Amino acid sequence: MEPVPAAAGVLPQPMTYRMRPFDAARALKDLGLFVGFGLAVSGLYATTGIGFPCPLRTVTGWECPLCGGTRLGSSLLHGHIRQAFDYNPVIFIGLIAITILGAFWIVEALGGPKVRPPRRVAERLVRVHPTVWTVIIVAFALAFTLARNLL
Repeated sequence: MEPVPAAAGVLPQPMTYRMRPFDAARALKDLGLFVGFGLAVSGLYATTGIGFPCPLRTVTGWECPLCGGTRLGSSLLHGHIRQAFDYNPVIFIGLIAITILGAFWIVEALGGPKVRPPRRVAERLVRVHPTVWTVIIVAFALAFTLARNLL
């Protein structure tokens, strides 16, 4: 099917982004893959000391935003909460947030109530394009990398 040419003097409208409706069961599958991978990597490191070397740290000596994640997981498997937090506080707090979200999603998938942000907040968040979220995350990661290596 060929694109329809725009009428003279009329600019074509940009494509709008539309989010899929949230599905707790689908989110739990993705979360399960994430947790499974994290447990496998952390378990391998905890038992053998084998982990993924960070390319940024190998080349520059600087820790990237994810550095410490494998050691964090290993520490959690050994029950060393404070040590896990010290390896990478951002990932640690993120894991707490993901755990809470996962609990809400389990309840929803089992037929319980849906937990959503207030309508006004949700409407504003939905209007933000994914590219903007990506820029925000990259800027935060850059700031965290600079802070953890220079301070």
